[in-house]
Amino acid sequence: MINRVLPLYSWNNGAFVMIIVFGLVIVGLVGAIYLMASGDKRNKKD
Repeated sequence: MINRVLPLYSWNNGAFVMIIVFGLVIVGLVGAIYLMASGDKRNKKD
């Protein structure tokens, strides 16, 4: 019975690397949205 309990994650399969990559993707998406939003404001002034 104990052997059937599977953990939701395993730190042996590179979970730290996956967390870092996921964080970088989120930061990149937020940065892209910010750049697009600030670009719209500059174009409206002209």
